[in-house]
Amino acid sequence: MQHIAHLSKDKKIKKIIDLQEPFVLVRRERVYLHLCYSIMSQQLSTKVADVFHRRFINLYGGKEPAAKQIAETPFETLRGIGLSNAKANYVLNVCNFFIKEKISDAKLHKMSNEEVIKYLTQIKGVGQWTVEMVLMFTLGREDVFALDDLGIQQAICKLYKIDPDDKKAMKEKMLAVSKKWSPYRTYACRYLWGWKDNVPETPPPPPKGGTRRKKV
Repeated sequence: MQHIAHLSKDKKIKKIIDLQEPFVLVRRERVYLHLCYSIMSQQLSTKVADVFHRRFINLYGGKEPAAKQIAETPFETLRGIGLSNAKANYVLNVCNFFIKEKISDAKLHKMSNEEVIKYLTQIKGVGQWTVEMVLMFTLGREDVFALDDLGIQQAICKLYKIDPDDKKAMKEKMLAVSKKWSPYRTYACRYLWGWKDNVPETPPPPPKGGTRRKKV
């Protein structure tokens, strides 16, 4: 795979890539829905986030809801699945914004990464990190670097022996390291997350069927 060949020029990240199954980016539909999922997932483990996603989908009979359906969902119903006041409001904000602006998936696919970030961070409760996750795992953009993601910071500091105490210097060094990964920085982030999440020290066996679930 082209991204693996490119990233493997960096011997440090090659070691952690070799421990993991190849990762393939995909484009997904219903960007508003994945933006809502990204909000729900903030500061949660993948396992806990999955619980919230299931509860959320169950509100709509197990089917992915339209933005209008979510926007019409009572605030207390969203609170009832365990979302905080803030997250429930932010989910409603997202769907109301998509409805008001008449945003289609196609419209967002035509925008650059910077344009998508600038556009969607207008929504109250949607920050750059949230949009970066959507760029990576919904819009399928290959060259996104989540500089402010704690997991990425911890993984890079550990792998490249960077002092995390001086935040400004740490981020400058992270950016310098990440430049060599472009135009495949999304893949690099994915492998860094996988490595941080205690990937086995030996390569896992090939899957016997289906595809391995992606952790974000």
